[in-house]
Amino acid sequence: MADELEPRQGGRRRTRLYALTDGRTAATHTVLTMETTVTAVPVADGHAGLPTEWQAVLAMCPPPGGLAVAEIAARMHMRLTPTTLLLGELADRGLIEHRSPLEATETSNVHLLMRIRDNLARI
Repeated sequence: MADELEPRQGGRRRTRLYALTDGRTAATHTVLTMETTVTAVPVADGHAGLPTEWQAVLAMCPPPGGLAVAEIAARMHMRLTPTTLLLGELADRGLIEHRSPLEATETSNVHLLMRIRDNLARI
């Protein structure tokens, strides 16, 4: 917890994790895993009224690419659980879109791989 008390860039103190998550320890509606890809939803009026941590997340996840939850946690210097709660709050408010990683069956479809191999052999 010592890192929570150290000043951030610009001399400001870092917001305590329980304040970012309103003391919650479990997600309300949206459950995200560390592999989930997060992308900010573009809004016309910007994100000026949002907390600075929310703005930082939205700035680092522009469409179309986005970032994985684990990478967001690393860049924000936060633990994974508070990050997933923070991102869940953003998702519940419609500020981010998220998608789970591909299932193992989607990435190891043998028939698809064989068709790709056969078509490449024809070229």
